[in-house]
Amino acid sequence: MKLAFLGTSAFAVPALQALVEAGHDVVAVYTRAPKPAGRGQQERRTPVHDLALSLDLAVLTPKTLKSEDEAETFRKFDLDAAVVVSYGHILPKAFLDAPVLGCINIHGSLLPRWRGAAPIHRAILAGDAETGVTTMRMDEGLDTGPMLLAEHIPISSADTAETVHDRLAELGARLIVSTLDGLMRKTIEAVPQPESGVTYAHKLGKQEGTLDWRRPAAELERKVRAFHPWPGTSFEANGERIKVLAAGLTLAGGTPGTTSVAPDGFPVVACGIGGLKLLKLQRPGKSAQPADAFLRGFALAAGAVLPLPNVASLPPTRPA
Repeated sequence: MKLAFLGTSAFAVPALQALVEAGHDVVAVYTRAPKPAGRGQQERRTPVHDLALSLDLAVLTPKTLKSEDEAETFRKFDLDAAVVVSYGHILPKAFLDAPVLGCINIHGSLLPRWRGAAPIHRAILAGDAETGVTTMRMDEGLDTGPMLLAEHIPISSADTAETVHDRLAELGARLIVSTLDGLMRKTIEAVPQPESGVTYAHKLGKQEGTLDWRRPAAELERKVRAFHPWPGTSFEANGERIKVLAAGLTLAGGTPGTTSVAPDGFPVVACGIGGLKLLKLQRPGKSAQPADAFLRGFALAAGAVLPLPNVASLPPTRPA
């Protein structure tokens, strides 16, 4: 097929690689423009941009797709289809209508559950037992288009957003090749999404990573995994913001925020229900450490009560 590829993040990289390896003619790659990053504020290309250059593909980085000139440029490619993965721009109707088979999206959830910006994180945070990838023909709604193919994977108690992201990216790459093959052979048809079971994966904010010890420990443990590596989770102690990189569940009593030390030397914080055992921590400007070693250089006395965040400053807990 003659294709355009629209993607930006690392999640999209395996799909672009798979399409090229499958023999599709990718005539244009659309991605976000380079941005200043790091201490030197040097312009950094997106992961998709880097891969496209290595594959000698034409790259376009328009700031907006809303102009008629951009729509005309897209139409002139005379595409069979466009593949859209974690792009970051909303596609206007002129773009959606241009390819013969439409714009096909790879979405990191089992639609209609977790439409929106952060499906992987929200699935882990909600305690879902599984997630997956859905390919769909895009319409003007937010992840509301008719579905083409879907495949699921389990979410284990050890999974983080990072591990699920990587597995879904590879799954999405396989699924988009199968989807395009089915469309070419006319062996698959788009199926409307059911009206029941819709949930929204709202965009993540940094303030969501603050641990509120009044919440159940099970919820906080899921948050640590769901927000790893970004935006991360943290709490305040001794006037410092301490990052929590790994945690587990244990028994604990007392006022939420009360600290204790488990027999294995790891710190425990009492929560609204149960206790959160802190397994890996990081101070500002320091290296990450196992939490038992962390205690040897940071005073966190048993029986201390950690500050509770101001509820008014926290985003609301969203129902699944």
